[in-house]
Amino acid sequence: MFGLFIVLLFFLIWLVPIILVAKSNRTQGGEKVAWVLLIIFVSWLAWIFYLLLAPLKQNTENSNMHR
Repeated sequence: MFGLFIVLLFFLIWLVPIILVAKSNRTQGGEKVAWVLLIIFVSWLAWIFYLLLAPLKQNTENSNMHR
């Protein structure tokens, strides 16, 4: 029973970065799919790269207001 708990805990830890990237607004479309696939195969290291390298999208309403 304890082994099952450990397996579920590791699965949830592995799943967290995938969910965070999937819900993020930093990337869209194919780029988001590429990041999710990279996280699936490389895990936490890819998620750290995502946080550092994924472009920050500006909101078009905010950029139009500052012109």
